[in-house]
Amino acid sequence: MTDCIFYGGKGGVGKTTCAAATAVRLADAGRETLVVSTDPAHSLSDSLEVDLGAEPRELEGVGDERGREPGSDSGGSLWAVEIDPDTQKERYEKLARALATDLRSAGIRLDDEEVRRLFASGAPAGSDEIAALDLLVEYVDEGDWDVVVFDTAPTGHTLRLFDMPEVMGLALETAQSLRGQAKRIGNAARTAVLGPMSMMGSSSDDEEESLEAFRTRLERARDLLTDPERTEFRVVLLPERMAIAESERLVATLREAHVRVDRLVVNRVFEDPEDDCSRCQSRHERHRERVAEVRETFPDLEVVTLPEREGEVQGLEAVAEIAARLPAEA
Repeated sequence: MTDCIFYGGKGGVGKTTCAAATAVRLADAGRETLVVSTDPAHSLSDSLEVDLGAEPRELEGVGDERGREPGSDSGGSLWAVEIDPDTQKERYEKLARALATDLRSAGIRLDDEEVRRLFASGAPAGSDEIAALDLLVEYVDEGDWDVVVFDTAPTGHTLRLFDMPEVMGLALETAQSLRGQAKRIGNAARTAVLGPMSMMGSSSDDEEESLEAFRTRLERARDLLTDPERTEFRVVLLPERMAIAESERLVATLREAHVRVDRLVVNRVFEDPEDDCSRCQSRHERHRERVAEVRETFPDLEVVTLPEREGEVQGLEAVAEIAARLPAEA
């Protein structure tokens, strides 16, 4: 059974680094691990210093004797992939075209409420979230990995991602109902004009079956996201007051959606000030106070801190150093 870990938070807080480091830690602990980027910025390639595409790629030098932890029988393996929304977009556009064609052929006009229900999801603007959910199900159900770690998009996108199953389910329900009406009207018209010959060469129900299959996958994704035995969401933030408030809203939203949240990661904490640097000492004290505020704000969550580093965290060795500070379990 495949477990899922999501890293979320506002842009630029280090979600990619945390996701990559967690994946390295899990692979070194003997887990078959896949790390997935759903962020349009695609910084996972930069973090791991490898070229990634739309298909999972195995990374060398992870999970072998170099990183094998004491007591593990063997190292796992690390795979990585960056989701390109364009690779999934055509599938959803095809469904929309099929629906629109049937509606036009039957002369059906949508009222304002039906239009709102069909397009409330914001698609195709939300096609990256849809692709993420679709591939979540694919990766988990393939059963090739013990853990899938998701580097999710910034907070606003993340919230839409978790809303997508319910929103798209409603849109698809309306779409299927309208498509069914169009099909019945169209068939009746063809029969009246052509008689029995109207059934010859008629189109198949592939599009309708695809609509139903798509809805089923979204429901499957929602079940995975809200399964506390399999899925955990970790929030990444910086030691700043505004970040704490935003994270509080994110945690509340996730819990309202019945998504498990156990940990917060406070990134870029200034830990080792120079004794003769008053500015450094002041910054260190401010970060210390903010971390204490995080612990006070979230007393029921584990709080993990990661140190501030000079420059970007790039390459497996640099990522592995961060991994040592993160939990090894999924």
